[in-house]
Amino acid sequence: MKTFDWKRPLVAATVSLCLGAGLIGCSSDGSDDDRSNNRDTGPSSLSDSQINAPDGQLSATVQTTTGGVPHITADNLESAAFGSGYVQARDNICIIADSIVRARGERAMYYGPGENLSPQLPIGVNVITDFSYKALGLLEKAQDEFDELSAPGQAMLRGFAAGYNKYLNDTGRQNLPAKCNSGPWVRPISATDVYAYYQLVALYASGDQFTGGPIFLAVPPNTNPAPTPVAQAGATAQTSSSFAQADPASADVFNAKALAQFARAATPESIGAKTDFNDRGMASNGWGIGSEMTENGKGALLANPHFPYTGNRRLYQMQLTVPGVYNVNGAGLIGIVIPLIGFNENIAWTHTVSTAQHFTLYDLTLDPSDSSGMTYIKDGEPKKIESKTLSIQVANGSPTPTTLQREFYFSEYGPMLAGNVINENLPAWGGQFAGRASALTYRDANTETARQVVDQWLNMGRASNLAQFKQPFQACGSVLWVNTMYADDSGQAFYIDGTSVPQLSQGALQAFQARATVNPVVAGLFDAGVTLLDGSRSLNDWIEGDCDGRVPYAGAPKLERRDYVQNSNDSYWATNPDAFLTGFSPLYGKTNSILSPRTRMGLKMLENPTDPGRSTVAPAGSDGKFTGEEIIKALYSNRAYYAETLLDELRTRCTNAGDTAINTGSGSRSVAAGCAALANWDGVYDVNSTGAHVFRVFMADYDPSYPAQFSVAFDPANPATTPSTPNAAPSNPAQDPMLASLARGLDRLDQGNIAYDARLGDVQRVQQSAGTRPNGTPAPSGSPIEWHGNQNLEGGFNIVRPDVNAVEDGTRYPRVAPADTLANTGDLSSTPNEGWLIGYGTSWHFGLSFGDNGPEGYGLISYSQSDDAGSDHFEDQDQRYSNKNYRKLLYRQADIAADPNLESETIEATTATR
Repeated sequence: MKTFDWKRPLVAATVSLCLGAGLIGCSSDGSDDDRSNNRDTGPSSLSDSQINAPDGQLSATVQTTTGGVPHITADNLESAAFGSGYVQARDNICIIADSIVRARGERAMYYGPGENLSPQLPIGVNVITDFSYKALGLLEKAQDEFDELSAPGQAMLRGFAAGYNKYLNDTGRQNLPAKCNSGPWVRPISATDVYAYYQLVALYASGDQFTGGPIFLAVPPNTNPAPTPVAQAGATAQTSSSFAQADPASADVFNAKALAQFARAATPESIGAKTDFNDRGMASNGWGIGSEMTENGKGALLANPHFPYTGNRRLYQMQLTVPGVYNVNGAGLIGIVIPLIGFNENIAWTHTVSTAQHFTLYDLTLDPSDSSGMTYIKDGEPKKIESKTLSIQVANGSPTPTTLQREFYFSEYGPMLAGNVINENLPAWGGQFAGRASALTYRDANTETARQVVDQWLNMGRASNLAQFKQPFQACGSVLWVNTMYADDSGQAFYIDGTSVPQLSQGALQAFQARATVNPVVAGLFDAGVTLLDGSRSLNDWIEGDCDGRVPYAGAPKLERRDYVQNSNDSYWATNPDAFLTGFSPLYGKTNSILSPRTRMGLKMLENPTDPGRSTVAPAGSDGKFTGEEIIKALYSNRAYYAETLLDELRTRCTNAGDTAINTGSGSRSVAAGCAALANWDGVYDVNSTGAHVFRVFMADYDPSYPAQFSVAFDPANPATTPSTPNAAPSNPAQDPMLASLARGLDRLDQGNIAYDARLGDVQRVQQSAGTRPNGTPAPSGSPIEWHGNQNLEGGFNIVRPDVNAVEDGTRYPRVAPADTLANTGDLSSTPNEGWLIGYGTSWHFGLSFGDNGPEGYGLISYSQSDDAGSDHFEDQDQRYSNKNYRKLLYRQADIAADPNLESETIEATTATR
């Protein structure tokens, strides 16, 4: 079959040169109407000696302080990256090794085929994801494009790989942590391997969501999706027996809904049949606070990502210093060479996951004259769907792995998708949609942004003021899939959704709006975060422009303030309710829409900084002006929006009900005992709070529908406080919907054998997992740790919640998880007395303000620095989080040197040939 290269063209040369030189001072196109008055040309350009290690001789000094935080100093970026690779491998080598295997499409080679997708289609999950990642071309793109990366980018990727390899060589595979001890998948890595993994990271909110089945099951009509074993010398009959082909005539093979449901369960890093594409398994809170709201008139910042506690989306803290070039303390995803959320001497920034869309779907109109389904019509002309033969290797228990191969399919936009696997209202390839035979494909705005993972954050971290911080964005830079909040020592606060968003013409947007008006499937998908365009018209192609089809800086939502900017995963619209943002592409997210209760909780603290709510902590103290330490205490106050707006009403209804039997819909019961627990609850989610979980199961069942259950309707002019005020209680308490939800919640607590008056710390805990290899049985490590915090459903802000996945996020390493959970409880374990096993939420978090001596930050990595159960830094910060014992974040050398737990070493190596 013919091979088709669907990869998009490179970013314009001027942009590559600007970012590639590592220069923050590249001039913009002059389109930034809200640029700072203190604009300057930025730091000087970088010399070869500042970028590359001389003659490949790598050397870095690593000072490790309390909590296992490394502070790495080197004379050049390549050596600093060498130190980064070394310390990350020291603490998390198993995660990094698995990440590389995943990006290379080699899980099945090392772990076997994995769990079958369905009884009718005996293909393991590792086979599906390996083929899908190869279809995305991660490793191929990395190898093809590496030489086109900037000089700093190449140097830092080389350095990181060299640091990882040094740790592996010095330690030996036989001495690695239990979960990958002697594992053949832990091998020396190359710079292109690291870059391939960055390709994957760039696609977390786009193409990676389709690797659980939609790419793999995209085949033409009457085509069997099962791969074919390739005959090999030395292979036995047993080698291919486990890959028996499914019967393509069986209707069960193409039961897309069942396959998609299984795909989602078997591949936690993918969405499978997900109905809401806005839920990407990642969230965050972020505040940038300006001079008007701080004690000293300088800026302050809250960084509060909500990410999984296990797997390759863990965050790792480090400080990288190259004197005169770069000096940032922060954290990044494990395997990323550079901090992604952090601060330097003058500026600080954080990220939250954006509501913006980073890809567009296209339904192609198939040519009725081609029965193969491999031709579509665009602007009246036929166009071919091309194919590419891909192969993977699969361990089978014999010395010779099985080689499987299969055709994968691509349009001019990108890979084909099985529409009916994504959404049951979409057709399979060749099915009818909008009155015609159709097939689904997509184009991804982040396929070419992995090249910026180093440059974008390097340039941001080199900035010393807002004008310089903006420049990487102005040069078509991208922060992939996250909003950015910023504050600096001049008291400036700034917000931008600088993500990769497809740029559509006004004509295309108008045509789409008309289409959504008449097609409820198109409208429903858009409401769920996906734009489905008509692929039969070139009108709907992206505008290429200077940013490779992405919206340029001038079209991105952004706001400068001297009071605050904030985001808690709602759209850009209400970044600050005193200055609504409107007029941007609808692909950035909704406007004039109801805000989440978490956003409203954050806004309540910002707008009422002296009001402690039901806690004892005023967000900004008695003076209403923030400091970094007050910010972290505000996060730890564990307030919940619904506790502050519904609890009094619920208590009143409890009093009126007394011992009345409340109708639950399937029976009746008294709620008096639960009401007594609520009466004694302090209204927050601290470990010593009693009865907090009673309110949780009430809210999980009540689940307010807006605005039906509230008497004050949503007002777009007052989004922080509306809708509000529950509807009046019925005269008969037995028929009260609020009390009915409480009654059903109490029934579920009874099922879990959870006492109503229990301490939160006795029923909400973190249970670390001991190291277990892929395909093994998970085992606990140590005792459960009491955990404070609350959930989105309660309107919490310091978000924590259970993780029900049986493997660590994005990996195949087993983890301790609830065997099953009870519906409408916030994932209460169905195992008696187990409670809520937390595995997600507040991770790398800090409050920071700028003082006369620079940044002053306070925070933690809530799950600690290492995933090795034998490490001293496996759960040390877990214990600190449990006790609200945050650390001071060390930045200045004098403070680092004075740390009582300081350990220092110098590491050296010779990099591979350039």
